[in-house]
Amino acid sequence: MTAMAHEPMSAQDDTLLEGFLALETPHGFRAELIEGEIAVTPPPDGDHEDYLSLVFEQVLSQSATAMQISGHKGLLLPAGEGKPPNHVIPDATLAPRALRLFRGAPSWMPGDGVAMVVEVTSTNPRTDRKDQRHGYARAGIPLYLLVDGDKSALTLFSEPENGDYSGSHTQPFGKPVPLPAPFSFDLDTGDFR
Repeated sequence: MTAMAHEPMSAQDDTLLEGFLALETPHGFRAELIEGEIAVTPPPDGDHEDYLSLVFEQVLSQSATAMQISGHKGLLLPAGEGKPPNHVIPDATLAPRALRLFRGAPSWMPGDGVAMVVEVTSTNPRTDRKDQRHGYARAGIPLYLLVDGDKSALTLFSEPENGDYSGSHTQPFGKPVPLPAPFSFDLDTGDFR
């Protein structure tokens, strides 16, 4: 388990975090605290869910390591300097089944043991492309797969270091995306078009 160093939060940050944790969002909406900003997103559209389904099907049938997948798991991640911890709910959180990472986990768990997170761009693609990417990297999550519908491309970020990923591989929809161990297969994106 990785320990996260935290700066003492200011009274304003404490109030923001308390307000966030007390939010009651309508059914199907998702509330997250990302880099000191509260983001509430509506239920996803059909394309969003179709992309995730295509990823899930292949991971479950082709991954070299059996995986558990959650589309609702809250992750508690380190934020940028001087900001309260990020509270994010990735579109998909994947972990080796043998770890049983989700069993007994609190609502907001650290990213330790997570093999990959998946995000599909939606109402605020900047958050998916930048802010969440940095949070996942700071948490040491080895792989971040971004399905970017606006750009008709997938990007696999890898090698987290110094608050970002040093490796990235982008492929347009229709081209395979190699997923390294523990997945060890090429993600077919032919049906993403």
